[in-house]
Amino acid sequence: MPHHPIHIIGGGLAGSEAAWQAAGAGAHVVLHEMRPLRGTDAHQSDKLAELVCSNSFRADDWEANAVGLLHAEMRQLGSLIMACADAHQTPAGGALAVDREGFAQAVTRAIGGHPRIRLERGEVAGLPPAEWRRVIVATGPLTSAALAAAIGQLTGEADLSFFDAIAPIVHAETIDMGVAWRQSRYDKAGPGGDAAAYINCPMDQAQYGAVIDALLAGPKSEFKDWEHVPYFEGCLPIEVMAERGRETLRFGPMKPVGLTNPHRPDDKPYAVVQLRQDNALGTLWNMVGFQTKLKHGAQSEIFRTIPGLERAAFARLGGLHRNTFINSPKLLDGRLRLKADPRLRFAGQITGVEGYVESAAIGLVAGRLAAAEALGETLDPPPPTTALGALVGHITGGHLGHGAGSFQPMNINYGLLPEMTAPSRREDGRKLGKRDRVRAKKRAIAERALADLGAWAKPAALVA
Repeated sequence: MPHHPIHIIGGGLAGSEAAWQAAGAGAHVVLHEMRPLRGTDAHQSDKLAELVCSNSFRADDWEANAVGLLHAEMRQLGSLIMACADAHQTPAGGALAVDREGFAQAVTRAIGGHPRIRLERGEVAGLPPAEWRRVIVATGPLTSAALAAAIGQLTGEADLSFFDAIAPIVHAETIDMGVAWRQSRYDKAGPGGDAAAYINCPMDQAQYGAVIDALLAGPKSEFKDWEHVPYFEGCLPIEVMAERGRETLRFGPMKPVGLTNPHRPDDKPYAVVQLRQDNALGTLWNMVGFQTKLKHGAQSEIFRTIPGLERAAFARLGGLHRNTFINSPKLLDGRLRLKADPRLRFAGQITGVEGYVESAAIGLVAGRLAAAEALGETLDPPPPTTALGALVGHITGGHLGHGAGSFQPMNINYGLLPEMTAPSRREDGRKLGKRDRVRAKKRAIAERALADLGAWAKPAALVA
């Protein structure tokens, strides 16, 4: 391996993608992962790209959903994370969900087999050595305390943090299918073609009210050292949602629309608890929206009051962990380099993007930028008209600060992309309705993005 490879710290989704992209561009890479020599509060294995929360990569519709567009862009650029996700998908309606074990194994195997990537196990405690000329810090929201402190000291910034929660997983054989049923909302088929990708547990008004009461009264895990840390709005604990109003959940993850109970077709459920397949065998199911900080005993007791889950056995109960991210708009330049030390690039959730796909996407860009620099080439970030470029632009300057703590984790959304005028008529001249205009506008934005991305970089071929 050359004397000055690119060092990537962190073997999560962002670090693995960054390593794959940099190596695919011709650079040599050393990927540092501290597990299993040092664990975290959320990981359970030593595999790369382990999914510690949901197993969903969210919506896969590139024409009408911003994260689906991000999927398409990453596939166009030879993303390892997307290739492994596609190869290990599980039914999830219109979403792309994966068998977390098979997915992590596939990423680990691909990285381990790449001739230009060397995987080193062990913690990078503190700032990287001065002789490491190019570094990508992709340590994610669970960055080790020593490295986080060193970054804070270098930048003069206090760490920004937020709470993130994990949902319980249920053994399928313990779900009562005489009460529950399989169906996706509006029977919408997902990437795998399954229109019955969810298990649905119906609740009447009294049952729903009892669960809300229990969520509000149940004992919670408290963390005195974290008491001033905010929650990320996209992954709120279910009891926090319940505190915002008794009907909040019924209009959120427990909404009953688009579903018909085949056991009682004339009886409209007041609320529905959905479970999404979590592994390829279909033996484990994730309780959608039920991330929680309830104590384990209370979780088992409360969730077994849900119709169909009376005898549920849990493969994993919910939990809460602290996430960390830097103030990227202030600290990073447009190429994801730390202004205080440009040899350091940042990627993944530590930059303030939220979500598996967004994290891997920033890793993809960081890997390509670092490789170009290492090979003496010039490469600009992706165009702002692409989902990839929009994410980079937001975290490196697009956010308008309004005081300390105003920069918070962000998922990809159309609001980050430049506007386009919505088409008003069909090809045959007929006027489009409002809903059709919205969809046509989103498709136009996506077509522009994919065309501009194709002009930015040729697709990278996956290395066997």
